[in-house]
Amino acid sequence: MRAMKSLASVLILVATTSGLARPQTAEETPEQFQARTKWWREAKLGMFITWGPYAVPADVMNLRGEKKTADWYMANKEMSVEEYARFASQLTASKFNAQEWVRVAKETGMKYIVITTKFHDGFSMFDTRLSDFNITKASPFGRDPLKELAKECERQGIRLCFYYSIMDWHHPDYLPHHPWERKARPPEQANLDRYIEDFMKGQLRELLTNYGPIGVIWFDGAWEHDEGPLHSRSVNSMIRSIQPAVLINDRNVLPEDFATPEQSVTSSVLSDHRLWEACMTVNDTWGYGRNDTNWKSGDELIRMVSDVVGRGGNFLLNVGPTAEGEFPLPITERFARLGAWIKTNGESIYGTLRGPYRHVPFRGSLTTKGNTLYVHVFEWPKGKLALPGLSTKVLSARTLDSGQRLTVTTTPDWCRTRGTAVLISKPRKLDPAATVIRVALAGPPVVDEPRVLITPAKDGAFLLTAGEAELTGKSAQYEAIYHKDFIGPWSDISDYATWTCEVPRSGLYKAEITYACPLEYEGSEFSIGPEGGAKIAGTVKSTGSWVVDMGKTESVGELELRGGVQHIELRFRSIPKGAALRLNQIRLTPIR
Repeated sequence: MRAMKSLASVLILVATTSGLARPQTAEETPEQFQARTKWWREAKLGMFITWGPYAVPADVMNLRGEKKTADWYMANKEMSVEEYARFASQLTASKFNAQEWVRVAKETGMKYIVITTKFHDGFSMFDTRLSDFNITKASPFGRDPLKELAKECERQGIRLCFYYSIMDWHHPDYLPHHPWERKARPPEQANLDRYIEDFMKGQLRELLTNYGPIGVIWFDGAWEHDEGPLHSRSVNSMIRSIQPAVLINDRNVLPEDFATPEQSVTSSVLSDHRLWEACMTVNDTWGYGRNDTNWKSGDELIRMVSDVVGRGGNFLLNVGPTAEGEFPLPITERFARLGAWIKTNGESIYGTLRGPYRHVPFRGSLTTKGNTLYVHVFEWPKGKLALPGLSTKVLSARTLDSGQRLTVTTTPDWCRTRGTAVLISKPRKLDPAATVIRVALAGPPVVDEPRVLITPAKDGAFLLTAGEAELTGKSAQYEAIYHKDFIGPWSDISDYATWTCEVPRSGLYKAEITYACPLEYEGSEFSIGPEGGAKIAGTVKSTGSWVVDMGKTESVGELELRGGVQHIELRFRSIPKGAALRLNQIRLTPIR
């Protein structure tokens, strides 16, 4: 669905998630904004449906044998408009059943559906008068699936939302044209203004007037242009003039109502200041790809939902239907597992706010609702579960699945420097994905969160990870993509990270830093060292991309640490190109 984006789009996310959630029109008050977005903030879980002609070849490989996503088939294979168009005639949708699709979404616990109305390939999945390259005219299906889906969503109580790609590889007026398509679409004959004003606005009017109330217009594919060429303000204003209650995401360049991190879980810090929604796939592709079987398990999806909601976001989980219009069996099996968990634990998801901790003190997540704290435990620790710094009086603690009452005690000296903690006894039965405990409090949860105390490993080394850092500032945000986490992109020189380490004795340590940075952003200067002490300096070099998995580990130098509790800082002396790096970890290895 979406390609790896440039840093520009990453910085848009950072820039637009640092302020308070705010109204997007001059007439809208903060109270009206809260009222308009209430349903979305309470829904928490939605279904993404990525469907189009690319489901016919259903292939995730490009011409060089590299794994991509099936929905980018036209670009992956560098096909002409004419070559790709033949797949439309094979999109039979013979087993499409709107009632079944909505039923699956509802039983999985999803409260809204976002479906592709037009993807980057330019194929419209609805009956549009502005193009014959659509499902009613160019495919044997001959019906408008969005009409049927709208009817079923209304009947079953699900909000219908529309994805719309600004990028269009088929329309002759869209620019830029790629080298492999210029012969079929000569760029000198194209006019982007005409594409926006006549075609894109026209299709959006159709979508907003022919299918009833729409919950969200979910834009995508805007990264090739800025706000001006896309007429972003005019387009968004037109949308609101037709359906004032609709939500608009941040992918028409402007920040609008909510941010959309992709395939990642963004920082919990953002949730108080900016609405956000994480969109993810169940395997590695958005559109259906029969040669991608890297499925996440149902338990993994449960933990992802818990993690996203615990950080204050919504979770939009994708399904790519087949060319016949069926949901792949591996997806529905995993949705069934997620739905069963949601049925039991839904009160800890819907209508909740993010947990009170920046760093969850156990393997799991937390959500809140009034005077209730919901504790989602992925892996039970040895002994009792500790909630350090929780000062609100605990009235009771029970598991949601069985109602078992758990013993609650308080310790005044938890792990020495970490202060007091509430301790909860282990339930008799644990859910393999996430056991949820409802903790009733005397008031809203108040936490005096202690710093994470890092102790040396068996070899004496300290591993300063992204997840254990205390972050100061707004651009240095913690994120996790699949199983790799990082801090970044770090665009503000005043932002810094701190790790609290218990150093057994004074000594010299070799400092190594693991990070990612593309060539065009290398050159930022940083320092590592104890708060108030001597520091060592380094310069960020290119790793080729922002992908942390493809990053590098670089030796910075030798750092002297005194014995006792030390606060190790990473600061930047210069960020000359707008962003510094994505930091994965720092390793301090004793030399003597």
